[in-house]
Amino acid sequence: MPEKNIQQRLAETGALLEGHFLLSSGLHSNRYIQCAKLLMHPNHATWAGEQLAEKLQSAQIDMVVSPAIGGIVIGQEVAKALGLPHIFVEKENGVPTLRRGFTIETGAKAVIVEDVVTTGKSTREVIGVLQQAGAEVVACCAMVDRGGSENIAQPFHALAKFQIDVFTPENCPLCKSGVPLIKPGSRKPSVSAG
Repeated sequence: MPEKNIQQRLAETGALLEGHFLLSSGLHSNRYIQCAKLLMHPNHATWAGEQLAEKLQSAQIDMVVSPAIGGIVIGQEVAKALGLPHIFVEKENGVPTLRRGFTIETGAKAVIVEDVVTTGKSTREVIGVLQQAGAEVVACCAMVDRGGSENIAQPFHALAKFQIDVFTPENCPLCKSGVPLIKPGSRKPSVSAG
């Protein structure tokens, strides 16, 4: 079963972290999933890409699109498994955009691929870029869903779903216990932390 297997692979590669983490939302958590630790191993990355591609076999797709930076490796692996082109959306002056000469044809059918979906913000930003370009987002997927798929209207697929406790800074038991705070993510935390 893919869900059990992805959890084993995350554990084996040290991608499941325990501690006191500052999330990009500004919230705190005692657990963090760093998929880059799994994706740094080509055999695991290829396996995960093939597993996600299998969930998309019945969809009509022209291209795979990922948010930079976390979605690039897994997006490329899914695209390789599907035999499709892969591009990524990155931020320029804080605004999600297509760069590097990437273009999207009007009417193109796209799937968005991420490593982890926590709040769904990155996925929704990519959906906005694609819709503005005239593309149709037919599905979204991630290796790990931390609950953010509930904020995405398109069909969503994940290899595993994790429920991880989060706390506002003022109600964080780890802060109250004096556990040092670590910021592991790739995005700057939101200033309105709650």
